[in-house]
Amino acid sequence: MEKTQRVSKYTALKQLVYSHLIAAVDTDVNVTETQSRSFIDISLYKSRDVQKILYISGVALQRSKFLGFPAMEIASPIASNLLATCGENFKVQIVSPGWIHLELTDLILAAWLENLVSFSEGWGEGGMGRGGDGEKQNLNFPPAPLPPCPPSLFTVQYAHARCCSLMRLAKLEGLIKIHQVGTDTSLSPTIPWLNIDRIRLNHQAERYLIGELVQVVDDLIYPRSSSSLHWEKAALDLTMAFEAFWCNCRIWGEVKTQEPKLAEARVGLVMATESVLRLILEEKLGISAPIEI
Repeated sequence: MEKTQRVSKYTALKQLVYSHLIAAVDTDVNVTETQSRSFIDISLYKSRDVQKILYISGVALQRSKFLGFPAMEIASPIASNLLATCGENFKVQIVSPGWIHLELTDLILAAWLENLVSFSEGWGEGGMGRGGDGEKQNLNFPPAPLPPCPPSLFTVQYAHARCCSLMRLAKLEGLIKIHQVGTDTSLSPTIPWLNIDRIRLNHQAERYLIGELVQVVDDLIYPRSSSSLHWEKAALDLTMAFEAFWCNCRIWGEVKTQEPKLAEARVGLVMATESVLRLILEEKLGISAPIEI
């Protein structure tokens, strides 16, 4: 619970990493306050490695040019500060000539996924998801008519509808357990993301989809992201990752019988995908996120 609360303040993982990096730079005793303010635009980007969630910073290289010291020497105290303050969140490594690598641990990744799943709306008796008018719909009624959209985006809408269908089926078959949150009328799923301290989702297609989710949420929420981002391409990339996951990672049959917690975690990944696809479709592309097609 503690880590979930810590992550919820930083919906985009890049925000979480950046905040820790800024703190580590500010606590370097060899840098004056004026110099610290000079590095407000610290370089940070996400690696495209699909098997891990890795962020890379060139802050030591930036400071090396400014201060005239070797980048490796500058990176060392920053990395030490990071390990001392948030070693449970990141694996920290210095890579020549002075890059700082911050790889998210499975514990913090699971907390982030759980936070992302909380955006999946409509876990009531009548159904789930939202229609084209932005309101929760009862599945006993047909979905609202879809507004015209580019043919290329139909695959994105279809992926969202498939996510909703899988979520309905998972609820009917008891794969998703939901519990009341205090006196609130909303319901929140409990997903067994971890096996002790290791995430259950280790298939290449699962990691690929998680990486795309992280990238899209970074672009959606992180304030330094480019406003000219091509959201149609982002939506299609996420859809492609979801299709690869769905083709390679079974939920029902033997998986549900023999590895029920893995099946639940995969449904959780479907829920996370639904929430992000809905945000892109409705907020960035201005079209509906249908629950049925």
